[in-house]
Amino acid sequence: MNIPVKRYLALLARYLLPQWPKAALLAALLAGGISLQLYNPQILRRFLDNATAGAGAGTLTAQALLFIALALVNQLVTAFARYVGEQVSWTATNDLRADVAAHCLKLDLAFHKSRTSGEMVERIDGDITALSNFFSQMIIDIVGNVVLMAGVLVLLFREDWRAGLTMTLFAVVTLYVLSAIRSFAMPFWSEQRQASAELFGFLGESLSGTEAIRSSGAEGHVMYRFGQIIQRLYRLNLRSGMTNAMMWGSSVLIFAIGTAMAFGLGAYLYTTGAVTLGTVYLIFNYTELLRRPIEQIRTQMQDLQKAGASIGRVEELLQTASSVGQGGDRRLPAGALPVAFDEVSFAYEADDPVLQGLSFQLKPGQVMGLLGRTGSGKSTLARLLLRFYDPSKGTVSLGGVDLRTAPLADVRRRVGFVTQDVQLFAASVRDNLTFFDSGVSDERILAVLDDLGLGHWVRTLPHGLETQLASGGGGLSAGEAQLLAFARVFLADPGLVILDEASSRLDPATEALVERAVSRLLAGRTGIIIAHRLATVQRADRILILEDGRMLEHGAREELAAAPASRFATLLRTGLEEVLA
Repeated sequence: MNIPVKRYLALLARYLLPQWPKAALLAALLAGGISLQLYNPQILRRFLDNATAGAGAGTLTAQALLFIALALVNQLVTAFARYVGEQVSWTATNDLRADVAAHCLKLDLAFHKSRTSGEMVERIDGDITALSNFFSQMIIDIVGNVVLMAGVLVLLFREDWRAGLTMTLFAVVTLYVLSAIRSFAMPFWSEQRQASAELFGFLGESLSGTEAIRSSGAEGHVMYRFGQIIQRLYRLNLRSGMTNAMMWGSSVLIFAIGTAMAFGLGAYLYTTGAVTLGTVYLIFNYTELLRRPIEQIRTQMQDLQKAGASIGRVEELLQTASSVGQGGDRRLPAGALPVAFDEVSFAYEADDPVLQGLSFQLKPGQVMGLLGRTGSGKSTLARLLLRFYDPSKGTVSLGGVDLRTAPLADVRRRVGFVTQDVQLFAASVRDNLTFFDSGVSDERILAVLDDLGLGHWVRTLPHGLETQLASGGGGLSAGEAQLLAFARVFLADPGLVILDEASSRLDPATEALVERAVSRLLAGRTGIIIAHRLATVQRADRILILEDGRMLEHGAREELAAAPASRFATLLRTGLEEVLA
């Protein structure tokens, strides 16, 4: 993949312009350093010419001291420029990393289900880390060295047009050859970055599924697949590394030719009396100085190969659009939210509908029990209410508002969702409850925890709300983790609460505590309870039974229970667990 220069420049402008004061300071430092590098050989030329002319020791000593002083100043300026450049670089890459992460969080669930977490970590962090050198070294080494190279050629032309023309041709040919090799190598680096992402994805899946792999005796198969992946990555690394070797070998050969040209040209000009001995040294010194920026540009071109691959992958990610839009500007009303499905159909795959022609209404404050076999569409219905997906046909409404016309953030804020699998972060109890929202007061959090029966628990923690939890909730019981999930919903104060088998894996004592929490959570709110067990739907006002994505039965729970021919009555007689398993 060849990345046009304008795309490099667009990326630089987007993330460097907000830092223009530091960028201006960096430019000034670069200009100062380049000026010193160009001026110092002039001092050496005068030193040699004065020495051969028999100048006094005082004059030679003064010029030598001036040379040393300017060399020291140049080193200090270069070091400070490097420091400023790194600041600019990491600020830019961190901003880019944040933009990419925020964009990925806005993408629909279908996007995330098609990619592993390991791959996304490599895309968000690995690819952007590969760009850190692009932001800092692009300025310091490439831009600075191009200016330095131009300055050297101008000064060589000033000394003798033949020297200037010869070295200009040398520089042009060298850059052309190195640029051609870079273009040839770009696709290899793109493949290498993708293979690296696949490796991270596989590792993430394997490590998270260690228990299942070991219990199934599948370690050998997993390691065989791991071997295939790293063998492919090895081949791609080897191929991309060989392109680096080609560039290095080409530069060594070209620089050897350049040095020979400088010696030959200097000897010719000196023997014809066109230049002094000091000027011969100046030509050689400037040739060596010319070699330095070209060598560094070559090195940075290697980084640009990696950066080009990363830029392409980052741009691809940023240009990926969510199939779920951000919605309109119709706000959802306050309080308990009525729910309405109007002829709703949905399919994850075009020829495999999951919901078909589903229509029902749920009044504000009512609780609906949602029943059906595995794969009947219960969880899909919940995902539509959260706008993880939009329906293929029909309308899903909350509070009389079509969800596609409401702000997406408003929908997610007004709908609470609790499942049996609670996601906890490696962060404090407070951050896990508020999702890192520092605006929620401790008093409010503690009041909610007291209501849920967790007040005593949190006060026994070594640092209270600031106690750090392990990733995945290590150290917490299933009941404690579930109650923390309920507390999150309490703090968000939604108008609709969806419970998806929220208490199915708890012991009876903990389940009783959770049931009390459910009662408090549903008070004054509309609720949908997805369940397989009879006891779970006893609090429901209405029952909806799905089968193969279609509504099999819908009505008031008591009326359906009293009708012997109803499907719900049959479930009550037979037992939900047996019929719906």
